[in-house]
Amino acid sequence: MKRRSFIKTSLIAAPAATIAQRQSSTDRSPNGFVTRAGEGRYHGHIQLKGVNDNILDVKVSGKDTNGDMAIFEQTSLSPKRGTPLHIHFKQDEVFHVKEGEYLFLVGEDKYTLKAGDSIFLPRNVAHAWTQMSERGRMTVIFQPAGKMEEFFVAMAALDKVPDQEEIAKIFISHDMKVAGPPLKVD
Repeated sequence: MKRRSFIKTSLIAAPAATIAQRQSSTDRSPNGFVTRAGEGRYHGHIQLKGVNDNILDVKVSGKDTNGDMAIFEQTSLSPKRGTPLHIHFKQDEVFHVKEGEYLFLVGEDKYTLKAGDSIFLPRNVAHAWTQMSERGRMTVIFQPAGKMEEFFVAMAALDKVPDQEEIAKIFISHDMKVAGPPLKVD
């Protein structure tokens, strides 16, 4: 009796899940779009406060992809500064360095990246990066998009540089956790 109930439920649930997945991907606009160099799709230039002074431009928003992905271009204006050690609970992250040099810590491993290099940071692994050059630019991809766009907008909207406690609260409210200090560099 239980086996029949299981089979009936499975035969109904599996197609319903497949239809729901198709619907979420078909809810997107069938039109492509272009985000020009030096422009952000939404919000204009997002100037961060606190973690660093970098500028982010939304190139592809989670709004464009039903939350599946978000792409940002970061103009790095904070030599010898970067992010605190932190964890994304729900997103994988990819960085592609377009200009400059960066030091990354992923788990226990350190990597130096230069123009043309890319790095994958898996979700639930503590990581941090620091800008080593005077200036730099990176493409940053989050999959899924999560609350990253909202995080960057919140950091830019602050009326003063936040202290460490405020930064930790902002991270938590955007599905991340500060796990330690930024990378120290000479």
